[in-house]
Amino acid sequence: MSRERVLVIAAHMDDEVLGVGATIARHVRSGDRVTVCIACHRAYDHQIDPLLVRQEQASAKQAARALGYQDLRFLGLHDERLDERLIDVIVPLEACVRKVRPTIVYTHHRGDSNQDHRAVYQATLIACRSLSKPKTRRLLAYEVPSSTDIAAPVPEAAFQPNFYVNVEASLPRKLAAMRCYRRELRPFPHPRSLKGLQILAAKRGMEIGFDAAEAFMLLRDEWA
Repeated sequence: MSRERVLVIAAHMDDEVLGVGATIARHVRSGDRVTVCIACHRAYDHQIDPLLVRQEQASAKQAARALGYQDLRFLGLHDERLDERLIDVIVPLEACVRKVRPTIVYTHHRGDSNQDHRAVYQATLIACRSLSKPKTRRLLAYEVPSSTDIAAPVPEAAFQPNFYVNVEASLPRKLAAMRCYRRELRPFPHPRSLKGLQILAAKRGMEIGFDAAEAFMLLRDEWA
């Protein structure tokens, strides 16, 4: 049985857990090789603090252990500036794609309220062109609570999932991974609270008939 090479592309440390955490754990349980590529350091109050960056990277590594994958990569780009020069995102991301040779890629949604998320989405489309080698056979966009859900009410920003993953068994790992990001956790009813994540998983599950699910927009599927 062939195993998939999975690449999760995230703008910030914690996006990978918020959007794909339980699905990552499910891939790991299935024996797939998972790589997470995080584009930028996180800014606080619009400033990059090297100490806070190191602390956040430590949190990301703890979250990776909670989810069970080993390959975590940091591109080290500047938070809040990814949309200034898209080529600065594309070049290192292309290098990552060439190295990992993913068959499945998860990336941000094009309509997110966060400009870095939108830039990562655009860069992913270029790095994972359908005619490029190696070929990514499945490309999906994920939602990030407190970003995807607060986008402007215009059609082009709508997150309309058409692909669901049953995460009933792996949701506890997602919650454990999110606990590693103590600085990013919020109390309920914030969407980035543990209870908020459980409620979203239950809502997405109801949409497809599961107890808990993560939802995606399928952008390309060459298995179809």
